[in-house]
Formats: sequence, C-alpha cells, structure tokens
Amino acid sequence: MSRSILVTGGAGYVGSHTVVQLLLGRFKVVVIDIPNSPLEIVLKRVAKLAGEFGKNLAFYQMDLRDKPALEKLFACTSFDAVIHTAGLKAVRESVKNPLLYYNNNVIGTINLLEVMVSHGCKKLVFSSSATVYGWPKEVPCTEDFPLCAANPYARTKLFMEEVCRDIYSSDSEWKIIILRYFNPVGAHPSGSIGENPSGTPNNLVPFIQQVALGRRPELTVFGSDYSTKDRTGVRDYIHVVDLANGHLAALRKLFDSNIGCEVYNLGSGKGTSVLELVSAFEKACGKKIPLLMAGRRPGDAEIVYASTDKAERELNWKAEYGIEEMCRDQWNWASKNPFGYGSPDHSTSQKTSSS
Repeated sequence: MSRSILVTGGAGYVGSHTVVQLLLGRFKVVVIDIPNSPLEIVLKRVAKLAGEFGKNLAFYQMDLRDKPALEKLFACTSFDAVIHTAGLKAVRESVKNPLLYYNNNVIGTINLLEVMVSHGCKKLVFSSSATVYGWPKEVPCTEDFPLCAANPYARTKLFMEEVCRDIYSSDSEWKIIILRYFNPVGAHPSGSIGENPSGTPNNLVPFIQQVALGRRPELTVFGSDYSTKDRTGVRDYIHVVDLANGHLAALRKLFDSNIGCEVYNLGSGKGTSVLELVSAFEKACGKKIPLLMAGRRPGDAEIVYASTDKAERELNWKAEYGIEEMCRDQWNWASKNPFGYGSPDHSTSQKTSSS
C-alpha cells in the first residue's frame, strides 16, 4: 500500500523537483501551495514527468496560515508524513520586511505542526538552510557547528528548527529530520521545471542566467580580493535533483528507523568560486558573461561549504551531479522557459513563496 505524503510549497523550486522524485518512488503525493503560485502549470508538468505515476498526485491552493483549511485537509486525508518546503526565502526582502517573514514562515509552520498533532501525523522532513550557520569560522560546516542566524530569513529557519527540537523533547513519538540546504541550482534534465524567476534574483545563478538571456548587460561580482584561489567568494552548490533525492532518503529514514530529531547538511561537499561558476555556465550556454568587479558586500563570508559525511553515512545519500551538470540543466530550463512559468507581463509580478 502506497504511503501518502503531504508536500507544502510543492509548486516551488525545490518542492516541485521533490514531488517528481516522490511520484517516481511510488508515493502518493498531495501538494499545497499559496493561491498566487503557478500551481496548476507546475504540477501538470510534474505529473507528466512522473508518467504513469502522475495519477498519484493531488493539489490544493492553500496558505498555511489558514488553519481551518489545513484542518479540513487533514480531516479528509490520512498522511503518513509531511515534507515542509513552503516559506518565503529572500534574504534582502526579509531585512526590509521582517514581520512578513515571521508571520508567514513561523506562524505557518506552527499551524502545520498543531494540525499534524491533532491528526496523529508525527513524521516530518523540514527544509532548513545553511544560513543558520551565519559566517562560519572554518569549513567544511558540520551539523554540530555553532548556530548564528544573521538575518530575519535565517532566524525564521533557526526558530523553526528549535520548535522541532522542542516538540520532539516533549513527545518522543515524533520523528523529525531537518535538512540544511546549501545552494540549490540547476533544473530537471527535461527542462520542464526549474526555478521560476520573479523580479530581481536573490541568488547568483539566476543573475548569470539573466545575463546569458540578454535581460541584464553584465554580472556584478562582489569581492575580488578574498584569500581564495581566484580571489572570489566560494560557496557550495547542489543540483536541485540531488537535493530532491535527499528528501526521499530522509523520508525513508523516518519510516525505517527509530530516529528522533536529527539534522543533516545537503550540499555537494565542495566549494566552487564565483569565477568557476561563471566559467561553467559560459561553457553550458556557449556565451560570454560580461563581468563588473565590485567591492565586497558587508556580511558576505569568504568560503562556505558543507560537510556531507553525516548524510552519506546515515541517509545513504550523496550528491551525484557536478557544477557542469548543474549549469547544463539550468541553461536547458532557461533557454526553453526564459520567463519561467509565466509570460513576460507576469514574470515580474509573481511572488515566489516556496523554497
């Protein structure tokens, strides 16, 4: 009998790729996402990618802050576990409007957990972020590093991690896996689903993508005087399909072990510099990316990448794709869908609120 999984934010970037892998893994999946997300377009493509297993997908437009709607969903559907990827995720926006982030991310999560408790569903995979490490003093980052969230977005993730730990401490029936993402990039190899652009990008690769598409004249590189091999900042990038498979590995761990509340890094375990990433993207798209070298941004760390030893050892999971495949699949998606799931008129007005 197939297990039934609820995926919050399932029309988002990470969520949609995770749903494809869940369906192919023969799970039944129910997706909820906010009303102004491109839910139907995304999930039609997801169902098609899943082939015969696409019939096991259902979806509802719903805000996690609407607790009565959540109660109604749980009352009519029995879930074996929840994968919680929903949430606002732009660091700059969180600094400008912290109340929006606390209201959406924290209150929405508390509503979800309360409804899960009332319906006896106590298995959770929670999407956290490497931003909870702040500016680590050494690398690679291990799961037991000190936590130091440096902005409202990161603090919402850290607060929700603490809520998860407190819930388990109060009730050992819970099984919770917290996944700390590093930097997801790439897209499904088919080019059917990927990251939906919305106004000014929040991450490096969508900026590079927009330059390659001719929507921006150049890429601004912040910081060219770091103590790194090419003097630019170094980060850990992970293919979104690898990340999606990490969720399946976490889910299997919940079902197959007596795990309590555990944290795992999901990254490639390797550092890639800005210039290395640009070079790989140029190779993928066959175009030169013009660069504007600028000073460091306040608060930017020099080098951040993950230790993935714990995930490899306990989840039997390891990233399979390198930066070349990430850029190849990102460009395949971008060239087929230059304005994401919407038209040029709508692409700048859509509000991304799923991880």
